Amino acid sequence: MTIEKTFIKDLVVINPSIFEDSRGYFFEAYNQAKFHENGIMYNFIQDNQSFSTKGVIRGLHLQINPFAQAKLVRVLAGEILDVAVDLRKNSPTYGKHFSVILSAENKKQLMVPHGFAHGFSVLSETASVMYKVDQLYHKESERGIRYDDPSLAIDWQVDTNEVIVSEKDIILPGFDQIDWEF
Repeated sequence: MTIEKTFIKDLVVINPSIFEDSRGYFFEAYNQAKFHENGIMYNFIQDNQSFSTKGVIRGLHLQINPFAQAKLVRVLAGEILDVAVDLRKNSPTYGKHFSVILSAENKKQLMVPHGFAHGFSVLSETASVMYKVDQLYHKESERGIRYDDPSLAIDWQVDTNEVIVSEKDIILPGFDQIDWEF
């Protein structure tokens, strides 16, 4: 397993060591000791899974303190563009986003720490996404930012005519309307 740093502090891509032979493949998707050796110190307490079709954009979602969630995201089937937006006001990358293609084929994972909004778009016909969280869902702490906010200028790599967004996500505020502290 290798940990690939991004230009945003604490946001990393996990590249598993994959062992392949005539039977197929094997890899460790999560190993707490190896994560801790690399300074990734979360205690994951729940796994979530979603299934979506091509063009779906889920996000940008988060929970505010004290219920902020760290997420370890991976794809079980298909391909997504995974996006994290830095919302830590004291960070030099505040308001910047990072995106990476996660797929069943490349087996990469994105470690999204506290203080980030998270979302993804489905690039394949369908995609099954699984992510670990270190905090339970807390409805009153749930927040979000509109996926198409012009100040973030995220290229979701989905044709605008094919975008599918939930009613809940379409009414989220823009980046300039948020006032959350991390």
